[in-house]
Amino acid sequence: MDEVVRLALIVNPQAGKGHGARAGVQAASALRAAGAEVSVYAGSTAEQTMPLAQRAVRADPDGVVVVGGDGTLAGIIDVLAENGHPITLVPAGTGNDLARALGIPTGDPQTAALVALHGSARTIDLGTIRSQGSARTFLTVAALGFDAKVSERTNALRRPSGRLRYYLALVIELARLRSTLFRISIDGDAERVQPGTLLAVGNTRSYGGGMPICAGAQPDDGLLDIVHVTPLRRRRLLRLFPLLLRGSHLGLPEVRHRRARSVRVAAPDLVVYADGERVGVSECVIGVRPAAVTMMVPKE
Repeated sequence: MDEVVRLALIVNPQAGKGHGARAGVQAASALRAAGAEVSVYAGSTAEQTMPLAQRAVRADPDGVVVVGGDGTLAGIIDVLAENGHPITLVPAGTGNDLARALGIPTGDPQTAALVALHGSARTIDLGTIRSQGSARTFLTVAALGFDAKVSERTNALRRPSGRLRYYLALVIELARLRSTLFRISIDGDAERVQPGTLLAVGNTRSYGGGMPICAGAQPDDGLLDIVHVTPLRRRRLLRLFPLLLRGSHLGLPEVRHRRARSVRVAAPDLVVYADGERVGVSECVIGVRPAAVTMMVPKE
């Protein structure tokens, strides 16, 4: 007789404007129907997710299933990584860019949850950000400059939902466009002043619900993809935007791309976002922790 798989299901009920609670119910139902023993850890607020994650790992399950967005998982990933059990993500956030990078379905909580039982293990890297005396782990892309301001505007908007909200924020911030005077040091090299419209540092390829700013980035190569766009006028940025949506912008003369293990960035008006969350201002050091966590992904 096959041994019953014991799973801890951690739910952020507020992910995706309340979608997390519904997705959690669907995920639990699918896993139990498949024969798994499921312990659900769900609070009433996002702030309760961390203590619930700590309780979940103390129970020593065979695997952990997280229902929420990229920010939800990033907020508890260190606790889960230390535990060493494989993690399954049921995407229920706004952007769900990690799920896209790992081939996890973004509109089907039941199918995503069953990856915990029928998927394959993939070890991936984690990004790290140090800013203002604190450290933060991230999963997808760190945004600095114009793209960070778009993320900040996206979070402030209540409507519309999904990717359309990001596009509206983009239009609003275009009207306020100005370049940032970045001071950048890559892999310990001498600091250089490099003005730019935006700077993105990616562990995976996309942010904003599928925008492939770091096209080609792989979450298991031990490196970060650094994309720097030089100062642009509004009209030129608008012309670049369709290329960015297709991930075909890296060959443009205004775009600089390289891979590295660490980057230090400073600017008077710097705002830093990662996984859709505000994580720092003024100065930051971004690095990578290779092969830091095991994720369950669909079998090819």
